[in-house]
This record gives sequence, structure tokens and C-alpha cells, in this order.
Amino acid sequence: MSRGGRDKDRDDDPERRCIATGEVQPKRGLIRFVIGPDGQVVPDLAEKLPGRGIWVAADKAALNKAVTKGLFSRAAKAPVQAAPDLADLVEAGVARRLVDLVSLTRKSGRAVAGFEKVKGWLAEGRAKVLLQASDGSERGKGKLWTPTGGRWFGCLTASELGLSFGRSHVIHGALAKGGLTDKVILEAGRLTGLRGHDDGNTAVGKE
Repeated sequence: MSRGGRDKDRDDDPERRCIATGEVQPKRGLIRFVIGPDGQVVPDLAEKLPGRGIWVAADKAALNKAVTKGLFSRAAKAPVQAAPDLADLVEAGVARRLVDLVSLTRKSGRAVAGFEKVKGWLAEGRAKVLLQASDGSERGKGKLWTPTGGRWFGCLTASELGLSFGRSHVIHGALAKGGLTDKVILEAGRLTGLRGHDDGNTAVGKE
């Protein structure tokens, strides 16, 4: 299963090789990079920039290895420059993308925040994704549960979740299926890998 939480599908989830680990895996769990005109390594988080893609697992250790071992130059077959803090820049970029996606999902009416609203959506079977702040109370988070057949992620902080919902902080959020929810799952999977949190497959609280 990929970091994004879907079973491998040869048709819509093509595979790429990570230059740091040498492993071939669905690209949903990888970050694409291209080499800019100035020879700089550029993260292509939207996977739309022109040029040959260089792929690294959404994992800080893999990214740091690619930078320190000169693996981008080896993959590009030319001298290139990678920022020493490239892993941190990628993490921040993925976090911004995730916050923006959750915000758009909320604006479309497919997301709610707050313990009672989220609990209601879970009980009614409306939630596909449960989002809980990484710095929230474990006791409070344990009172909710992973949606049946859905996903749980704890890779955003309360302030980051708050940005998504137009509040100062949010501990619990839920997303309905459809709309941008699958994109949220993809980016949350990548951020989970970058921040070293649980892989999103583990249930929290009761089933």
C-alpha cells in the first residue's frame, strides 16, 4: 500500500525509483524534483514543471541522503546544487499544500471541525478522513475513531489545522468523500512520511 493509502494500481499509480533508497514504489509516496536552468534542484510538488523528473521518497532521511551524498548530480549526470535544508523546504511546502487543500475542502462543504461535529459525521458514516492535531491531547483524540474504510492522519499541528478552518487552532477535523479528499489523502501521506508520524493506517480510539 502506498503512503497515500491506496493499493498499488498499475494504471493510475505509476511507479518511480527513489534515488536515495534505490527502491521502486508508487510515485504517490515520492517527491518529484527537476533541475532548474541555474543548476539548482527544485522541488516540483505539483508535478507540473518541465524537465526530467528525479524522485526521492517522502522521507527526511532519504532527502538528506540525496543532498549530502550528491545523488541529485549522479541522477542528473551533471553537477547540480541542492540546498542544504532541502528536506525542511519540502516539508514546509507539502504542509502548505495540505493546509490549502483542507481549506478548499471546507469551503466546498465537505469538511467540519470540532469534536462534536466530527463525532457526528463519524457516527453517521459521512467521514472518509479523520484529521487530528499532532499536538492535541491524546486522551481527547482517543475518544474518536478512524472512519470505516477511511483514513486517519495526525501530521498537522493544531495551528496548521486551524488555518485550514479559519480558526486559531483545531484539534479534530473530518472530511467527506469526493471533491479534493483524495488529494488531501495523498499530501497527508507524504507529510506523514516527512514528519515521521504514524503512517495513517492505524486506528485511533474505538473502531
